[in-house]
Amino acid sequence: MFQTLKIWLHQGKQYIPDVTTTDVPGIFRGRPVITDAEVDEAELANLCPMGAISTHPLSIDLGKCSFCGECAFACPQKISFTKDYKLASTKRENLIVRAGEDKPIDFATDTIRPEIRTLFGRSLKLRQVSAGGDASCEMELNATGNVNFDIGRFGIDFVASPRHADGIVVTGPISENMAAPLEDAYNCTPDPKLLIVVGTDAISGGLFADSKAVDRRIFDKYTPDVYIPGNPTHPLTFVNAMLSLLGKKNR
Repeated sequence: MFQTLKIWLHQGKQYIPDVTTTDVPGIFRGRPVITDAEVDEAELANLCPMGAISTHPLSIDLGKCSFCGECAFACPQKISFTKDYKLASTKRENLIVRAGEDKPIDFATDTIRPEIRTLFGRSLKLRQVSAGGDASCEMELNATGNVNFDIGRFGIDFVASPRHADGIVVTGPISENMAAPLEDAYNCTPDPKLLIVVGTDAISGGLFADSKAVDRRIFDKYTPDVYIPGNPTHPLTFVNAMLSLLGKKNR
């Protein structure tokens, strides 16, 4: 009983009344805010193990960020993390948060291919591929189907075969051994199709970006339709990204 109470005090009530407007319960780091306070930017940049912080002006790349919060702990007058979970975008460059820009991430709906909403607006089937992932993003994607988030009510489901799918959802940095199977899964998916990258590892390679055991050449051939940050990605982030992609509203 005491363990249950401890978890409840730490994480809060997990009931999600509305996936598009709810506040995230418990501890959560979402979109960062960078002020114009004068600090040693080089020191902050060196603090980040992911290489997500750039200087002049100071910026944080959410496609590389692990959301560990070390930068905010070290320099709270400069960086803080909000609970804004709507972090996805169809443009990779929109994931970069710059100093003095306290505004939501632009999903960039103007770049969505017209056939996506026409063909998949009422029903979207996705095949998830763990390309060397650590199971964290995979677990969160699995949670999108539970009673709290219930992504199926929007007509969005995960399927077992890429031949039955409308798009591929990639998690993990794409290890050398998974590069070919991932491309096979993508090529087996009927056209037109989506390529969605979920989590820091999938977007940038994360901590493994410079590893020889990683093969990310698939992105030299195919450009993702949606980038969804997180380490791991919160179910609310994924659900809202899909709703924005398809032009759906909560119901």
